[in-house]
Amino acid sequence: MKKELTVVQALLPIITIIVTASFAVFLWGASMHFPLIFGIIVAVVISVLCGWKWEEIQSLMVKGVSRALSAVFILMIIGTIIGSWIASGVIPTVIFYGLSFIQPDVFLPMVVLVTGIISLTLGSSFTSIATIGLAFMVIGEGLGFSAGIVAGAVISGAFFGDKLSPVSDTTNIAPVVAETDLFSHVKHMLWDTIPAFIVSIIIFWFMSSPEQGSAADPSTINEIKNGLDDLFVIHPLLLLMPMLTIILILKKTPAIPALISVSLLGALIAIVVQGSSISSIIHTMTNGFSGESGVPAIDSLLNRGGLSSMFETIALVILATALGGILESTGAFHVLTRKMLEKVRTTSSLITSTILSTFVVAFTTGEQYLSIILPARTFVEKYKSMNIDTKNLSRAVEAVGTVGINLVPWSVPAVFISGMFGISPAAFIPYAFFVFLVPIINVLFGVTGWTIRRKEYENEKEEIIT
Repeated sequence: MKKELTVVQALLPIITIIVTASFAVFLWGASMHFPLIFGIIVAVVISVLCGWKWEEIQSLMVKGVSRALSAVFILMIIGTIIGSWIASGVIPTVIFYGLSFIQPDVFLPMVVLVTGIISLTLGSSFTSIATIGLAFMVIGEGLGFSAGIVAGAVISGAFFGDKLSPVSDTTNIAPVVAETDLFSHVKHMLWDTIPAFIVSIIIFWFMSSPEQGSAADPSTINEIKNGLDDLFVIHPLLLLMPMLTIILILKKTPAIPALISVSLLGALIAIVVQGSSISSIIHTMTNGFSGESGVPAIDSLLNRGGLSSMFETIALVILATALGGILESTGAFHVLTRKMLEKVRTTSSLITSTILSTFVVAFTTGEQYLSIILPARTFVEKYKSMNIDTKNLSRAVEAVGTVGINLVPWSVPAVFISGMFGISPAAFIPYAFFVFLVPIINVLFGVTGWTIRRKEYENEKEEIIT
């Protein structure tokens, strides 16, 4: 017979992960994989002690992982896109013309704005970071900006778009589990997302002053441009590739077919325009681009990509969702939040509890889907019982599950960004202003009651009963 977990038992996997993750990230310089494995082991042992059989626990992990399979496939395809877009000259062309026309005093706000527009259209922060974000990192280095600041600007734009885009996976998941509709959810998120985005642009505008960019050396810029020109065929028509990607998404082409199409088109351009062989482009899409320009700024950022480069992030997603499957189905998360829910009496405490609970899941698993799904499922009935529209819930869980999770150094997004840009999370997290602002604004909304919408759910209960 299965027993309910005690609070201590429910906390043990979380404590295990946070402690081991802290050591792994800050002391050992190791990845997040083993902390998650340790957390799974502790969760399995506790589940067995509470009466769960191994076969049942295994099925819970499989169920958890199955929710993230679409994300796993998308990550694989993004890896091939990075390789093919570099080999085809698309990303090098963006860098070349960016260095030619972008001025230091408008660079950082432009990074936020352009990345935001592209991410809003694509519905994928990861794709935006891996393509236009990578180009901006090289441009930023040429203009004399630190990598952490440029990465913070890219992240601010990328997750603005990911949060609001109606084709984003997290934007679609949140209203479903919070039991509201997509249109209401997106419209309600404008209240926290737009102010945070505008404030971020203003902050980066001041940081992008002529003094900040005064380190830009014309000889360095010319060296990067010459290195790109020697290594690739640079042509403005290659800029049509990002436009084609946007058109495919606007035509509501499903994400996976659209991404496969642009990956293969990038490979075709690499063969036709850059003269790559079929075997070399397949190798590039598998293992990443490899080239020697003699310019460190180019080689350090463009020698990357490929399917294999995504395996570390994919492994994190699989481990995190497996753990989430155990914590959810064995009732661990419910045990931890039950007493909190009992004490919730006001709108302020409800919104704050939602934000805090979502951060707990984010710090425990580091995974976006779980950080949205678990708190939303737990709190949805509480919102209804207090006659607070559940679109407030979907907005709150997205504020942390999609955006705020980047504050967790071992989270899947932070690890992905770190690997993509070759810098530690500690270098870019302080400058990801949008990531800080969105959760803070949601807490302020909860405290003041501003933008918090109410809804009568009594009629809904009566319809269900009858």
